[in-house]
Amino acid sequence: MNSHTAALCLLVLSLGIAAPVASAPSAGYPSVTVRGSEVQTMKSASTGRSYDLYIRKPADFDKNKDKKYPVLYLLDGQWDFKLLDSVVGGLVHDKQMPDIVVVGITYSGDDADYDALRARDYTPTPGALEGSGDGPKFLSFIKTELIPFVEGNYRGDPARRILGGHSFGGLFTLYAMFTEPSLFWGYLAGSPDITWDNDFLVKQEADFATKHKNLPVRLFVGVGGAEELVTPGVGFVRTFSARNYNGLHWDARVIEGEGHAGVKPEFYNRGLRFLFH
Repeated sequence: MNSHTAALCLLVLSLGIAAPVASAPSAGYPSVTVRGSEVQTMKSASTGRSYDLYIRKPADFDKNKDKKYPVLYLLDGQWDFKLLDSVVGGLVHDKQMPDIVVVGITYSGDDADYDALRARDYTPTPGALEGSGDGPKFLSFIKTELIPFVEGNYRGDPARRILGGHSFGGLFTLYAMFTEPSLFWGYLAGSPDITWDNDFLVKQEADFATKHKNLPVRLFVGVGGAEELVTPGVGFVRTFSARNYNGLHWDARVIEGEGHAGVKPEFYNRGLRFLFH
């Protein structure tokens, strides 16, 4: 071994000794929480299931005791509550919307099977997934249990209720709009599963149109340009918009380049801006 090779070997060995791999933090540190939020739990008589409610309060909530606030009832709170805290905070800072209460609806328990539970609650009819079709029960829970609780305890404004969801949540949002249109002021339907149960939503809207000329709500629909639901989503919006419902204010966007999950930040941002403008 020549002197250069020996020196190189010594350098490698010394670096290995001097730079050990950093150890992971211990499990004793506290978890990160969303500032200004709290968790409530409700056992529903309508569905028989327990729900955790992630509740974001406006910055001035504890100072203005008599003020009422718009409330966004957010489906899939286990995934999207932190996102909406950020989106709402940014839009409030930029004066694009007033501060609001956000109620993220999710399921109780550390081992909750979110995919299976949401497939039950967010689907309006029984379909290919086992246990699906509890949408009517879940809508009853929101109407008769959740809304009275929120408006009684968090000063929710009954004239500014918003329902928002994505995928199966978008399906449920549109189902709720055609079933109980006056229950909410605004509806945010992201990437709605139009194809559920042989195009259930298409048939529901067509039946609604035969009986109603008025639909006095605000609706925003968004879908990613790179997802499979873009084609049925665009087709649904074209048919729906041609009805010219009285009192309806709506907008829809195909968000270029986004897939099924990545569409959510821009969908909720644009949707909330539309509702409050």
